[in-house]
Amino acid sequence: MAKKSKQMRAALEKVDTSKAYSVEEAVALAKETNFAKFDATVEVAYNLNIDVKKADQQIRGAMVLPNGTGKTQRVLVFARGAKAEEAKAAGADFVGEDDLVAKINDGWLDFDVVIATPDMMAIVGRLGRVLGPRNLMPNPKTGTVTMDVAKAVEESKGGKITYRADKAGNVQAIIGKVSFDADKLVENFKAFNDVIVKAKPATVKGAYITNLAITTTQGVGIKVDNNSL
Repeated sequence: MAKKSKQMRAALEKVDTSKAYSVEEAVALAKETNFAKFDATVEVAYNLNIDVKKADQQIRGAMVLPNGTGKTQRVLVFARGAKAEEAKAAGADFVGEDDLVAKINDGWLDFDVVIATPDMMAIVGRLGRVLGPRNLMPNPKTGTVTMDVAKAVEESKGGKITYRADKAGNVQAIIGKVSFDADKLVENFKAFNDVIVKAKPATVKGAYITNLAITTTQGVGIKVDNNSL
């Protein structure tokens, strides 16, 4: 087992691992116990009582956080003609067609979000093996396959996040940076939680959220009482 650093041990001493904290307490602790020397990302992680093998129990989507993520997203758009011009005007970092497909196939991946108009999905489909494993493939469910490319670009630049349950029913999402005021992190957390709660499949029996935690990059996991949200 790897030896814990002095900073990690000090952080762990401040957290009662047997306790589920209120959202306000958990956010405050996450900020207090952060020891990264950079503006660390704050993330939340849910374990849900779902079976993603069932079509009606898949949790996936996107939302715009009220206070953004604190991260500047590099947005790539597959579009042509007027839609390409719209994307550029909205602030897209990269806009193109087959030229971008070739560049990505050659190993270029300097972007965070991929958006495409529906007519471009035939060529974007060639990138499935590259974009799919990185969760970058455009999808109508996350609003990244759309004719309204300007809105999609603006939302991605303005704090849009995507989420998806993995095979074990875990969902992770960014809710901001350690430098954010605590109340803004709490507001983002509650907004995302509302989305997760509303996404509860009708066929789920018993407790839906079985575990919930907040953490920072390199930081300590802090259990959150979902009833406090």
